[in-house]
Amino acid sequence: MEENPFREADLSLRNHPESCIIVIFGATGDLTHRKLIPALYNLAADGDLPAGLRVVGFARREKSDEEFRTGLEELNKEVSRQGHNGDLWAQFSQSITYHTSEFGDLEGYAALKNRLDEMEKAGASPNRLYYLASAPEFFDDILLQLRESGLNRSETGWCRAVVEKPFGTDLATAQHLNHVVNETFAEANTYRIDHYLGKETAQNIMVLRFANQLFEVLWNNRFIDHVQITCAEHLGMEGGRGGYYDKAGALRDMVQNHLLQLLSLIAMEPPADLTADGVRDEKVKVLKSLRPFKNADEVGKSVVRAQYTAGTVNGNEVPGYRREDRVNPGSLTETFVALKIMIDNWRWEGVPFYMRMGKRLPRKGTEISIHFKHAPKVLFNAGTGAEAMPGNVLVIRIQPNEGISLGMRSKRPGPAATLQAVKMDFRYQTSFGKSSPEAYERLLLDAMAGDATLFARKDEVETAWRYVDQIENAWHKSPAPPKMAEYPAGSWGPKEADELLDLDSHEWRRL
Repeated sequence: MEENPFREADLSLRNHPESCIIVIFGATGDLTHRKLIPALYNLAADGDLPAGLRVVGFARREKSDEEFRTGLEELNKEVSRQGHNGDLWAQFSQSITYHTSEFGDLEGYAALKNRLDEMEKAGASPNRLYYLASAPEFFDDILLQLRESGLNRSETGWCRAVVEKPFGTDLATAQHLNHVVNETFAEANTYRIDHYLGKETAQNIMVLRFANQLFEVLWNNRFIDHVQITCAEHLGMEGGRGGYYDKAGALRDMVQNHLLQLLSLIAMEPPADLTADGVRDEKVKVLKSLRPFKNADEVGKSVVRAQYTAGTVNGNEVPGYRREDRVNPGSLTETFVALKIMIDNWRWEGVPFYMRMGKRLPRKGTEISIHFKHAPKVLFNAGTGAEAMPGNVLVIRIQPNEGISLGMRSKRPGPAATLQAVKMDFRYQTSFGKSSPEAYERLLLDAMAGDATLFARKDEVETAWRYVDQIENAWHKSPAPPKMAEYPAGSWGPKEADELLDLDSHEWRRL
């Protein structure tokens, strides 16, 4: 077919990934089986995987290469976005091998070094990407042994480290982890992964804002009334997750990383360029502009914490949080948090950012909604229906059904001047005829390309922790901590979260 001369030019700014050997620490875990290997398989199916790429799984369990591949294949059949093609898997899996070692055993790393050197002599790439997918308590050991064994250096290629969250549990532990990482890898070769930034709609936030003059001129306190960020989960503590979650909680598990990252993308100034540091410089400025809390009383007025009690989700009765497996019966860990955040800078002065995250809510979904100020009520006053309906709301859906919609008002057909709320809706699936790539697919490609734009920088992580630590200290170290609210499982959270917005004459947008 002859090429259409009127087709718009390709505006892709994407870097090209380089072939490498990916070493995955914690290779027998859920992350490797459910996310990393399926992501690489999907890339292979799309033809995006660099030629000659090799994968080495590193874990403590004794396994042969074939046993490791078989386990990976079984789960790939269930979770792969592309479906499972036996012939493609047979070809792809030949690039996967397994290495048994304790994370703190230097001899195991020496053996790994010899193995990688042999692979390189046989034609594999000298580039090495180390992915820390283990439990975080092993990060120090892994990084130390990589340094001691010399695996963090290559004479003919590059060496990079991808570090999974959590990046510490507070500012002090985050600073410690950053110190250990940077003792082993330069900051430019350190990739702190936050999979939310790999989601297609999250990536599209900057394009929406800075490639469309229509929105950017309105993106300030003159036109925007408030912003909401919601992350709703219908699941609880299935699969033994209670042991981890009871030590983390909603604030540390989701707000410190995922949701503050989304907020910084929404609120940032236009970067000078699209380099990784150009973008991240502006995100850090937002985080530094978050209004601090002076004491526990201020935290209590702007932050709501709550736990779910017994209730019904999707027709199934579920226990309260304190009755879940591996949860302390007297736990003071929050499963829901709502915040009113103020950004003290020129663009956002006076605009509240409301954020909420909760477990055991009615449905799963993550979205950002931009609520514009109401039009002057001169032409369409009370009586037309305008007063009772929402104004202009721009909704950015992160998951599921990724897309963007704009709510507006229109005249209903007929002789009367009756208004009706309508929306313009863009969905990735319908607009582009295919589902969006998984977040880990994009992030793995970027790590192989040396593009750190969608990865958190050291100062981003630490600045976010400084903000979150104020809240955590008010909850757990104050002599008069703000109370823990409750909400029944299957509801949209505690009444205190609604009251937080009621004080400003606002209400939460229902997903």
